[in-house]
Amino acid sequence: MTIPIVSTHVANIDIPRPKDVGVLAMEVYFPRRCISEAELEEFDGVSKGKYTIGLGQEYMAWPDDREDINSFALNAVAGLLEKYNIDPKSIGRIDVGTETIIDKSKSVKTHLMDLFAEAGNFDIEGIDSKNACYGSTAALFNAINWIESTSWDGRNAIVVAGDIAVYAEGAARPAGGAGACAILLGPNAPIVFEPIHGTHMSNTYDFYKPNLSSEYPEVDGPVSVVTYIAALDEAYSRFREKTARQLKLAQINGYSNGHVHSGDKPADPKAAFSLQDVDYALFHSPYGKQAVKGHARMLFNDFRSAPNAPQFADIPNPEAFLAASQKESLSDKNVEKTFIAASKKSFAQKTDPGMACSKRLGNMYTGSLYGCLASLVANVEPAQLRDSRVSMFAFGSGCAASFFTFRVKGDTSEIKEKMDLMNRLAAMKVVPCQEFVDALALREKNHNAVSYTPEGSIDNIWPGAFYLDSVDSKYRRKYVKAPLA
Repeated sequence: MTIPIVSTHVANIDIPRPKDVGVLAMEVYFPRRCISEAELEEFDGVSKGKYTIGLGQEYMAWPDDREDINSFALNAVAGLLEKYNIDPKSIGRIDVGTETIIDKSKSVKTHLMDLFAEAGNFDIEGIDSKNACYGSTAALFNAINWIESTSWDGRNAIVVAGDIAVYAEGAARPAGGAGACAILLGPNAPIVFEPIHGTHMSNTYDFYKPNLSSEYPEVDGPVSVVTYIAALDEAYSRFREKTARQLKLAQINGYSNGHVHSGDKPADPKAAFSLQDVDYALFHSPYGKQAVKGHARMLFNDFRSAPNAPQFADIPNPEAFLAASQKESLSDKNVEKTFIAASKKSFAQKTDPGMACSKRLGNMYTGSLYGCLASLVANVEPAQLRDSRVSMFAFGSGCAASFFTFRVKGDTSEIKEKMDLMNRLAAMKVVPCQEFVDALALREKNHNAVSYTPEGSIDNIWPGAFYLDSVDSKYRRKYVKAPLA
């Protein structure tokens, strides 16, 4: 997992630039316990299907006060280093994306430096990035840009994406979750990120956390859903426009997306790229139904660009959809319903293979999209995944969004085997809903506590995992490992 450490600034010598920068290894950490959303419906006394169908959720993970974002990140990175036998000295950058803030100054990244101290590696660039669920994608882009820059020193990078998503009692609480991903990035990778990004950023108040005395956010659910869809429209449009410009600059005669050919160019240049151009499509998934809506909206955008394409032959009353403005379509339930139905088969083929973490862990905030990536690698056989192209839509409230792609150029067998993701998800303990309620009450009680020892049981920590042992009188947090047996 290491490459020779070389200087990129040797006089009169051309150092080869890194190629095929992408994912070399992955690890996912999550709590040991989860609850069934179907049981939570009964526990909360709501109608059957409110969480499982309305939100599209199956299970939800959560920790008590024995775990925090620092322990999550320590476990994800420690697991990555150990499982893949990575030399700590081979890491030159660590970027963390999280919105779980327990310190207004000290970064999560600084806690991770303990994992590199024994090897004597204190020369590691990078720091935390924050904007709701988008911080992880900012971290990813930063790490890739470092490797591809003239500042690169020949070492690999690690990106950490993770959060603990908890909500006050009420309608949003079933949309919580927890988990963290650690991604090793470097050249000559089997999973290679492509250079075009379509990005959209704007100032919105759909979800935010202004009250620093509480873990709970301020949420406007309906506004957040519309903000997500509107950001997808814009980021996807920018990506498609840039793709069209790239094709034009490369003097490619016609388009390569299988349904538009030379001599048959559409009026809308965005049709240069569509859902048909990817084998898999991954979305930020705060809950399962949002990924369904995102996939459908991507298809709707394709329809708007090329309504006469064969795959849209069965869309009813297409003129009405084309006549409506983009803004009007955001709140049009008929648009949503029609294109969810039209994309049902596509979703099953292209998006559902990446939903395992979302179904079992719930909302990982910054880790959500990268849990989808890990799930895809875990669920699809390496021979089938190889040579595929995958799109990713990242979103964070407030808001920030990007649409980008990667190609699987190599063998993902080692990542699939060493993550062992599906077996580990299955090994979680599904516990009574009262344990969930009690754990959140414990977190609420001890949030920002000083001079205290967490009350949660060590039995609920995975064997060998880091957990919060204590917080002293100066708010200094101490982490230790649970016994292996």
